[in-house]
Amino acid sequence: MKDLHILPKLRDSMSFLYVEHRRIDQEALAIAFHDTDGKTLVPCASLNTLFLGPGTNISHAAVKALADNGCLIVWVGEASVRFYAEGMGETRSSQSVLQQARIFSDPTQRLKVVRNLYEMRFPDPLPPNLTLQQIRGKEGIRVREAYAKASRDSGLPWFGRSYQSNNWDAADPINRALSAANSCLYGICHSAIVSAGYSPALGFIHTGKMLSFVYDIADLYKVDVTIPIAFQAVAEGLTNLERRVRHKCRDYFYSQKLLQRILPDIEKVLLVEPESRESPFDSTNPPPTNLWDSVPGGVNWADDDDDDLPI
Repeated sequence: MKDLHILPKLRDSMSFLYVEHRRIDQEALAIAFHDTDGKTLVPCASLNTLFLGPGTNISHAAVKALADNGCLIVWVGEASVRFYAEGMGETRSSQSVLQQARIFSDPTQRLKVVRNLYEMRFPDPLPPNLTLQQIRGKEGIRVREAYAKASRDSGLPWFGRSYQSNNWDAADPINRALSAANSCLYGICHSAIVSAGYSPALGFIHTGKMLSFVYDIADLYKVDVTIPIAFQAVAEGLTNLERRVRHKCRDYFYSQKLLQRILPDIEKVLLVEPESRESPFDSTNPPPTNLWDSVPGGVNWADDDDDDLPI
C-alpha cells in the first residue's frame, strides 16, 4: 500500500474481534470466517486487533492481508486466559509504547503512575497528602482483608500466600488455585496491553521482567477476580482444581467484559487521553520523512519502495 492515509481512522474501526473454532481465509479485501452455518466476511481495514482462540485455522493469505492493513493478530487461550504470540501489522503506530517509555524515563511522571496504580485499587479517593509508603501500607491491609473475607465466605482456613515455581505440588490447594487464576489474569492483561501497542516489559511498580507492566495492570483486579475465584474453586472440591479455576476465570472474563475494561484503565493509569491513541497516519499530516537526516551517515528510506531496501 503506497498511501497509508487511505486507511480508516482507529475510531472508525472495530477495536477487537475474538474468534474461536473457525477457519479463516482471505477473500478479496476481507477475511472470511467459516463455520457450520456458512461464512462471515469482515473487511481487513476495519479491524484493529484479531484475537485467535482455540480451534482456529488461519491461512497464510489471511495473515498477510491483515498485516498489510495494520491489524494486530494475537493468539490466545479460550477467552484470552492465555497469551501465546502476536503478529504486528506494519502500518501500526509506535505512539503508545513511545509515550509509555517517555513516562517511564521521567522520574516525576513515573511516580505519578505508581501512585495511580495504587490509588485505583481503592473504591474511594485517597487523601492527597498520603505518602507513597502510607498508600502501600493501606494496600497491604486491603489485600489481607480480601484474603480474610474470602476465607470466611468459603469456610476455608487461610495460612498465607506461599508458592514455589519449581515445586508446584508443595503449595496447598488454595495457593495453587491462586497461582492458576493469576496466570489466567496475566494472559488477558497481556493481550490487552499488546493490542493497544504498549510494552509488557516497561513496568512502573514491577521492573526487571519481560511482563512487568502485565503484573502492574493485573494487580488492579486480583482482589475482585482471582482471590474469590480461587477460594470458591477449592471450596467446591479438589478434583481437576486448576482446570476448574481456568474455566471460572474464562466465564468471569466473558461475563464481566474484562478485556473491554482493561484498556480504559491503562489509559487512566498512564494519564492518556483516548483521542491521543490515534495513529499519526490518521491525521492530515504526512508521515515524517526526515528522521535520520541529522544522523551522520544515516539513510532515510521513508520515500523509497520496499524493493529498493538494502538486503
